[in-house]
Amino acid sequence: MSYNVPNVKFNDGRSIPQLGYGVWQIEDEVAEKIVSTALEIGYRHIDTAASYGNEAGVGRAIANSGVAREDIFLTTKLWNSDQGYESAFEAFEASLEKLGTDYVDLYLIHWAKPQQGLYLDSWRALIELQKQGKVRSIGVSNFPEEQLREIIEETGVVPVIHQIELHPYFSQEALRAVHAEYGIATQAWSPLGNGSDLLQNPVLAEIAERHSATPAQVVLAWHLAKGTVAIPKSVTPSRIEENLASVNVKLTAEDIAAVDALSSPEGRIGADPANIDF
Repeated sequence: MSYNVPNVKFNDGRSIPQLGYGVWQIEDEVAEKIVSTALEIGYRHIDTAASYGNEAGVGRAIANSGVAREDIFLTTKLWNSDQGYESAFEAFEASLEKLGTDYVDLYLIHWAKPQQGLYLDSWRALIELQKQGKVRSIGVSNFPEEQLREIIEETGVVPVIHQIELHPYFSQEALRAVHAEYGIATQAWSPLGNGSDLLQNPVLAEIAERHSATPAQVVLAWHLAKGTVAIPKSVTPSRIEENLASVNVKLTAEDIAAVDALSSPEGRIGADPANIDF
């Protein structure tokens, strides 16, 4: 079966498939196999990072997939220990070599890590990498509002996307409003609320039953309806396909409002970007 995945347009004129496949916490050899499976199922957006330790496996999967490189949207990220102007260039070249490609579609600063004080230098490096044509688009991940505004004000360059923890238990409406102000796309990591009981929530179960869908598909359909780019992760082929099939689930306005109501200021599962120690 083929799936029609919508695109989200960037403020630089490019676009990204709204539903992608994330490979966090997947070992390199497993990543090669499972990314190959995801590409066979129909995914054309793969999200990895230097810190995941699986860029080489992702690269091998892409190279052996039979899918043209230009038809795959590939994201990787700059890790905290590599932040800074010169070190960002070195880290990027190392990522390119592992991925076996001469460009990436999207390069992100993985965390602002404000206390380290290098995010602005790192952003300037990403701007230069884009000018050199080695990166098609540039963005950030896990930036508090203050640091997000700072890099824009200091450089005049607006990230195309901001990847943040976002799921129905933690919908990040305040930060999404900042994104709307600047024309920044919103991307969700942990879109299914991994580590919580989200997928057992009775509200989602009731909506899923009415749509002949699974709770995970309802959550992903909610992301899609709100314009969020989502990168669910699974190593189970049937669930990988189930997630992609969420593009065919169309929620009503009432459904979306019911899912919206699940959010709480205490709903964060991962680290607070304003205060990390890794």
